[in-house]
Amino acid sequence: MRLRKSRAIAAGMMTAVVLAGCGPIEAKDIGAGGDTASDGGGGGSTGVSPLDNPKGTERGLAAIKSAKDRAAAVKIIEKVQTKGRGPKTGYDRDEFGYAWADNAEEIPFAHNGCDTRNDILARDGEDLKYRSGSKCVLVSMTLHDPYTAKTIDWRKQDASEVQIDHVMPLSYDWQMGASRWSKAKRVQIANDPLNLMPVDGSANSSKGDSGPATWLPPSKGIRCSYAVRFAQVSLKYDLPVTTADKTAMLTQCE
Repeated sequence: MRLRKSRAIAAGMMTAVVLAGCGPIEAKDIGAGGDTASDGGGGGSTGVSPLDNPKGTERGLAAIKSAKDRAAAVKIIEKVQTKGRGPKTGYDRDEFGYAWADNAEEIPFAHNGCDTRNDILARDGEDLKYRSGSKCVLVSMTLHDPYTAKTIDWRKQDASEVQIDHVMPLSYDWQMGASRWSKAKRVQIANDPLNLMPVDGSANSSKGDSGPATWLPPSKGIRCSYAVRFAQVSLKYDLPVTTADKTAMLTQCE
């Protein structure tokens, strides 16, 4: 597979090294790599700003640049409630339904006959090619990854090259209150396009279940947008974030 790599890939590699320490890091340093990360719009240049995409049904994640839009972003993040993380006891991916279920209730794209992963790939990809006889199963596409600013020519035989990120990770959700939800509500947040972003697989793997205080996208220009999307999911599902995470989110947009 050919990837047209930006300098942001170096930042992604440094991120993984920093996060291996498992401790909180300074908000200004999240994503690591310093000057090697993109300072401009970078990834998401073909996407839609989260301010204009409150349901997550539009493509990608465009950078939030203007002072007016950044002020609007701060107002959204300020609404997010905070609390400490609860225990991870009892967490299992299956508690949120089987992966990429099409049977979630009251969310976009559900019950359309296609699994959630293919729905999200189709939402954000370009030059889509489907398996013969299928209107759902993608076999190739081009993805402009907002997290790393890379353009990825994806093929199904290398499926893990693009992974679907739960912006607000499911384990994080569990610890912040989803453990007390009904199974149906957990299936919703696991398949809601507002909470899903197709991205470079290695970047997604480095994130794990981290909140914004310990992980942000390597591409600096997209970090405010990422913080807003994290806040949008938090507010929609009435899930708090940790104080450190909220501070980090605000820092990206101030």
